[in-house]
Amino acid sequence: MEILFIHPNFPGQFRRFAAALAREPGMRVYGAGDAGWMADTVPLPNIPVIAYPTPEEVSKNTHPYARSFDGAVKRGQQIVQTLLNHKRQGLEPDVIIAHPGWGDAFYLRDIFPGATIIGLFEYYYRVRGADVGFDPEFPMNFDDIFRVRSLNATQLLALESCDIGYCPTDWQRNCFPPHYRQQLHVIHDGIDTHTAAPDANAAVMLPDGSTHRAGEEILTFVSRNLEPYRGFHIFMRALPLILEARPDCQVIIVGSDGVSYGKQPPAGQTYRQRYLNEIADRIDPSRLHFTGHLPYPDYLKVLQVSRAHVYLTYPFILSWSMLEAMSAGCLLIASATASVQEVITDGKNGLLFPFHEPTALANRAIEALSEPDRYLAIREAARQTIISSYDFETICYPAFIQLINQNNP
Repeated sequence: MEILFIHPNFPGQFRRFAAALAREPGMRVYGAGDAGWMADTVPLPNIPVIAYPTPEEVSKNTHPYARSFDGAVKRGQQIVQTLLNHKRQGLEPDVIIAHPGWGDAFYLRDIFPGATIIGLFEYYYRVRGADVGFDPEFPMNFDDIFRVRSLNATQLLALESCDIGYCPTDWQRNCFPPHYRQQLHVIHDGIDTHTAAPDANAAVMLPDGSTHRAGEEILTFVSRNLEPYRGFHIFMRALPLILEARPDCQVIIVGSDGVSYGKQPPAGQTYRQRYLNEIADRIDPSRLHFTGHLPYPDYLKVLQVSRAHVYLTYPFILSWSMLEAMSAGCLLIASATASVQEVITDGKNGLLFPFHEPTALANRAIEALSEPDRYLAIREAARQTIISSYDFETICYPAFIQLINQNNP
């Protein structure tokens, strides 16, 4: 069987699935992605990659609501122009697995009519009841709402371009209109529970040269970027109360200063500096350790030394980091938002608090830091949740193989 994965930043979310399929007997696996986006990615062994030129930028004259769709059309066109050259040389995949959120799958059916096209559908934008308008600190106006609604033009054409699709979680699937859900399966990308595992001997060296070990009083926070969508502002506002009550606590904060989701701060500013300035006169800054982005092994060590790990998110796509933290045996203190509540039950495999209440977060963190032995059963339950529902080898990969086989007779 010949399988082509398409993602602008290949392998992206397909890293584990593509690598595992490439090891299967009788499978020939290819990747395709944007040459510019993939410049810094680590290639997967035994998977040839087709790089297409980065599409031209969207014109400033394009209506703001339509810019995302315009960019998706350009990308979809660029992909098929590149793949047509390879088709003439014999490329004829049986299955195409694409992340269609940037327009990648728009025209694939027209040049590969015999292929089964499977889409990874991450998110369908909703103007109410999800991330949009969730945080009163960042209010939306009608212009924002109309722009967000228009973003779904790409999702709708992508849905029509694929034979079948899958979503990482039930909550993400339920964001899509009801009449599309029947073609969307729920399959998570999977967690490597052997690697993301507890380690009582773990130690991490921080940028200031200090070393901290499992068993110490360490509070951790991880996000790809330190931004409001992942509750960074709420976490920072809880710190003065936590640090006052727990004088020996050290705080490790992993994440970069960019913005993955939501509005950018004013030019020249970062959310990290904004919220650090807000609490600067109420904390000892030497107890806060900002690491920036970390290599994966170092990031795992941060999870393994954590006594309590904080995770917040708007009602939005769930981060891998939350599931990896649970797999590593962390005590999760997480926001009681819908995507989180699909995984965490308060008091069973984690501790929940209302997203908008930093005092509630502080109180839960103080309790967790002061009585670590009290929460050992919750830590173990967190890890078992990931092993039983999100383990790559035993749960997610078999479901992915089944999806391919059922739709490629």
